[in-house]
Amino acid sequence: MTQPDLKASGVKELIDRIRDEGVHSARTEADRILAEAKAKAARTVADAKAKAAAIEKDARAATERERTASIEALRIAARDTGLELRSALMSAFEEHVRRLVTDVTTDGTVLRDMILVLAGRAAEEFIKDKDAVILVPHRLADEVSAELDEFLRKSAVAFSADVLRKGIELIPSNAVQGGARIRLVGEDLEIDLSDEALSEMMLKLLLPRYRKILVEAGQ
Repeated sequence: MTQPDLKASGVKELIDRIRDEGVHSARTEADRILAEAKAKAARTVADAKAKAAAIEKDARAATERERTASIEALRIAARDTGLELRSALMSAFEEHVRRLVTDVTTDGTVLRDMILVLAGRAAEEFIKDKDAVILVPHRLADEVSAELDEFLRKSAVAFSADVLRKGIELIPSNAVQGGARIRLVGEDLEIDLSDEALSEMMLKLLLPRYRKILVEAGQ
């Protein structure tokens, strides 16, 4: 082989070797880049999954908190509504009792009987020889007086006539809307059978029972 042929062959081998080494290096670099890309992609996916899991966890926790808060709000609203309803029913019942008592104690015949009871009891227990007044509703004074006059004119109950004629005076009063009150003149002593006093007496007995009924009905 001639000298030029040897040189040409050496150059070709050098070129082939450089090419092979370049290809190998390029493949190695490509494999490295691909591996890094895969690793980065895997980390990205893992991070995304972790973030998604955290978001989902937070969302579930928030939903649970909202559900719990909603249930508590509904419970409180139901309780408050029940209390308001119970209070309204109690007020309505109280008003109904007061209205009934006032209606009854503003009836002329009932008032007449109450006055006779007051006069009889007062005479026996504390009036005796003292002066007393019976306060009656101002707007009903004439009606009550007429009822009493008619009753005493026909009645055979002598003590009633005597009591009402000796030392006891009927006084019209705006302080009494229904029923009557008897007072000793000049002394701090009174029997109160006014509509207000009778209502309080009845409510003291009835309200606890009515409240118990409402509580049992709401359970």
